Amino acid sequence: MGKASEINGHAMPSSESTARILERSEETAEERSRESGCRRRLMEFLRRNLLVILTVSGVLLGVGLGMVVRSMNLTRAQMTYFAFPGEMLLRMLKMIILPLVVCSLVSGAASLDTRSLGKLGGIAVAYFLVTTLIASGIGVSLAFIIKPGVGAGALNTNNLGLESVSSNKETTDSFLDLARYASLTPPYATDYKMVSLGNNTNGTTIYQKVPYGTEADGMNILGLVLFAMVFGVALRKLGEEGEELIRFFNAFNEATMVLVSWIMWYIPFGIMFLVGSKIVEMEDVVLLVTSLGKYIFASILGHVIHGGIVLPLIYFGFTRKNPFSFLSGLITPFTTAFATCSSSATLPSMIKCVEENNGVDKRISRFILPIGATVNMDGAAIFQCIAAVFIAQLNNIELNAGQIFTILVTATASSVGAAGIPAGGIITIAIILEAIGLPTNDLSLMLAVDWIVDRTTTVVNVEGDALGAGILHHINEQEAKKQQKQPEEELAEVRVDVVANAQAEEETSPLVMRQTKFLEVTPEAIESVL
Repeated sequence: MGKASEINGHAMPSSESTARILERSEETAEERSRESGCRRRLMEFLRRNLLVILTVSGVLLGVGLGMVVRSMNLTRAQMTYFAFPGEMLLRMLKMIILPLVVCSLVSGAASLDTRSLGKLGGIAVAYFLVTTLIASGIGVSLAFIIKPGVGAGALNTNNLGLESVSSNKETTDSFLDLARYASLTPPYATDYKMVSLGNNTNGTTIYQKVPYGTEADGMNILGLVLFAMVFGVALRKLGEEGEELIRFFNAFNEATMVLVSWIMWYIPFGIMFLVGSKIVEMEDVVLLVTSLGKYIFASILGHVIHGGIVLPLIYFGFTRKNPFSFLSGLITPFTTAFATCSSSATLPSMIKCVEENNGVDKRISRFILPIGATVNMDGAAIFQCIAAVFIAQLNNIELNAGQIFTILVTATASSVGAAGIPAGGIITIAIILEAIGLPTNDLSLMLAVDWIVDRTTTVVNVEGDALGAGILHHINEQEAKKQQKQPEEELAEVRVDVVANAQAEEETSPLVMRQTKFLEVTPEAIESVL
């Protein structure tokens, strides 16, 4: 123990005890700074991810609220009132789709030069087709491995109390309807009428089935996408005359994104009632899951494989970046997709999060994401292929190689226009069944569990869109870097040539050397003379 020293009669602690006190004070200060740093990081994390936390909490609270309200045995009218906040969310998202799609595509197409637009558009179309074809292959493979329809031959719509759904549309007319969606007209659906052609020799009246067009309900998203793209390219071709209109669409687009940021704060509240109302409206869930459990399991497993393994690997192969860090910034759009089951309704929040959280160029995101929401249907291709094989197994029909190939091609091709068709998923399955000659009477089985499968379907659809935008952003950055390097290399070559020529002139031009020496000596000579 050190002795205490005395100064002016007062005992002072020794140097050892003083050092100990200083160490304690330093440790206390470090602990306080560490605690304040942790508190600051926690507040920053909560501030940055508040919307994500509220949205996920809304889904969980909606499940609990739905289970509680379900036991109250509400009437149909009371269910409608309970679902009203969720309905308002869907209506707000659908309200913003039209200006968002048109303005974002017009400004995006007008901001890119024709060569870049063609290159990016070609890469996007190739990406969408390849990923959809891979998804179709995963769906068919899982259907043959799990065999959801084997042993379920006695299952039919009457057992589950479902209304039969059938489609008598020809395959050719189905694809022609998809082509008609490309024009900016109301949604078009082919129907048939029997026209009398007269009597034959036996006096029997001969009838012929003639197709005619009818207008269907809904918004023609595919037509809007194509029109906005072509209109944006036309504005760019106008040059200075079209700049004012391009600025108008750019300002309109920014104002629309402000509206989107306001609507996104309503999403957690609306999602809570949207999920809760779905749980309240469910009929006999146990019977459906036990009867169609293998089909549901195969569909969700296909979505997990494609969304959790295939798409991230494709993203990593192009960018050499961690795909899951990219996806972590998109939790809010994924939750919105899970709750709304609509790629188009998820588009506003997807564009905002891709740009703000992942730094994707606005010209890329606002050009590619609206196209992807209409054309790219990876998740839908998986469950449609599984549904086709399921119905074949349900009816004890063995599929040959040609029919399997037809399923793959038809699911990939028909998914393009599925977003613009009311009940698009079921009609697309009908196209596949007609193409391979299977009955369409069991489509109501798919419709009965569509509300379950469609949630993971939509999440995979919007994930494919987002990763495609990330890939195109990376490719665009690499091209920009190459273009920057080329002028620098050319300039360096020019500088080298200039230096070489200057040295050559100094070495081989004695006249210049004599003149410079004369100029250097002249002032001294003048001084000496003076």
